[in-house]
Parts: sequence; C-alpha cells; structure tokens
Amino acid sequence: MPITPELLDELLKDYKSPDDMFGDDGLLQQLTKAVVERALQGELTHHLGYERHGPAGKNSGNSRNGKSSKTIKGKRGQLHIDVPRDRNSEFEPQFIKKGQTRFDGFDDKIISMYARGMTFR
Repeated sequence: MPITPELLDELLKDYKSPDDMFGDDGLLQQLTKAVVERALQGELTHHLGYERHGPAGKNSGNSRNGKSSKTIKGKRGQLHIDVPRDRNSEFEPQFIKKGQTRFDGFDDKIISMYARGMTFR
C-alpha cells in the first residue's frame, strides 16, 4: 500500500509547528514507536508460530506474557517502547536486541523507505 496524499493529510491534520513533526512527542517519534513495536510483535508471532489469540497457541506450552518497557536513545532523543515477551523467556528480539540502548539512523531509514514507495506493511 503506497502512501497516499489522503493518508499524509490525515497524519498532518494537526500540524501547526515543526515541534508537532520533530518534537519529543512529534509525529516522527510516534511513527518510529509504532513501527518498532509492530516489528517486535511480528517477531514474537514468528517465534511462537501462531497469531495472537490463535487456536494453535492453546496449551502450546509457550504463549505471550505481556510486555516490558524499554528506553532506547536515538538521534531525536529517547524513545519509550514496549517489548513483548513470552512465558518461557525464550524470545530473543532481533530488531531491538536485549541490552541494546542505542538506535541511531532509524528515522532516516523510515523516511527513505517511504520516499522510495515502501508500503506500511
């Protein structure tokens, strides 16, 4: 799904100043948080082998077990994310590894992917 002008209009409807876009709680920070958390959820789904609330997970011995908070630092400041976890503590995220505290260059990567026509999926 390409980024449509309508989608951009929806994202930018409350834009009043550069801080709304690039500030500590600006649009870019919110997009980064959403993409990172979605990628981590996808990794956990792949690790467990079934979708959230899927029947394959019933009595499987390992399941989702909430999430833990983590703060990562990047070019635009600190970002507080929720990292999902599994009951057996076997999940090793690859996108933001355990113990990783720095996350540089991701904002630039997101912008360049969208500029090249990367879909939201």
